[in-house]
Amino acid sequence: MSRRSFSILKRLITHRPNTSHLLSSQRSVTYMPRPGDGAPRPVTLIPGDGIGPLVTGAVEQVMEAMHAPVHFEKYEVHGDMKQVPQEVLDSIRKNKVCLKGGLMTPVGGGVSSLNMQLRKELDLYASLVNCFNLPGLPTRHENVDIVVIRENTEGEYSGLEHEVVPGVVESLKVITKFCSERIAKYAFEYAYLNGRKKVTAVHKANIMKLADGLFLESCREVATKYPGIKYNEIIVDNCCMQLVSKPEQFDVMVTPNLYGNLVANTAAGIAGGTGVMPGGNAGAGYAVFEQGASAGNVGNTNLVERKRANPIALLLSSAMMLRHLQFPSFADRLETAVKHVIADGKYRTKDLGGDSTTQQVVDAVIAALD
Repeated sequence: MSRRSFSILKRLITHRPNTSHLLSSQRSVTYMPRPGDGAPRPVTLIPGDGIGPLVTGAVEQVMEAMHAPVHFEKYEVHGDMKQVPQEVLDSIRKNKVCLKGGLMTPVGGGVSSLNMQLRKELDLYASLVNCFNLPGLPTRHENVDIVVIRENTEGEYSGLEHEVVPGVVESLKVITKFCSERIAKYAFEYAYLNGRKKVTAVHKANIMKLADGLFLESCREVATKYPGIKYNEIIVDNCCMQLVSKPEQFDVMVTPNLYGNLVANTAAGIAGGTGVMPGGNAGAGYAVFEQGASAGNVGNTNLVERKRANPIALLLSSAMMLRHLQFPSFADRLETAVKHVIADGKYRTKDLGGDSTTQQVVDAVIAALD
């Protein structure tokens, strides 16, 4: 190399511009969602019981106002039916997506839950509930953004029980490695694709050493394949205490069936109430979207008669559905409008401190659509 060339190279190295601040502000893209083709999608709609028709009707109105590329196939299903009608299952299998209101489950009497029937028939093995603070909605804790991912097909909640002899009932808790591994994979994959930093496994392996021990073993094995995501474990009773005292420490939580139901409802109450938390149930082939936390108010006749049910949770669930159907711009518009209405505070139902009707909230959301 000539002396002149060496001198030029030295000056370039010495005086090159400092771009470290640019590099540090850039984010590497590891996942790009596949764009949709824009074709309208059929969606099975189950209005359900009690407030269900009110809140699903709210979703229908907003979808129509947005000109969202979905059309609903509506079926009447009620919690007192002995089983989900075959035509409804056929519709969901054909459309692969369903939106549903709450279904009342009779307490006792040996009547099977239709919600559980749906999960088992369609193998909807993952329940996802997103519990987060909404700007403008006051809560005791801030910075809450928890995703509870719960195994949906086995464990105590699956209803495997029988009367051994009169006065003695046996309830079975079945935990398998297959189901534990696939829910753990779902949780870690969700965390990876959504930029989440930590997955917490909730368990009671100190007592149920074999059943919950198998669940933990499966989570630990899957965690080794995601070194970029922090993994930790917490006993379910301590988890509940930590949730109500310091919920911001949690990110993604993966749980067996029963614990997940309790944890999701607790987290929902902390973040603003069950009326605003979206959720859904997913499997390898199908997805059913509904209010995220327990629809305990589904049979509230006062809400039905006065038409004051809160539609926010199902509207946000329908935004999740739109994103699942690969219509992200429609999902963003809907979420933005809902958050604007909550932040504005003028139209809120009673559970959020207001006195608005369902229709007033719907009208406000439609007016806020950009």
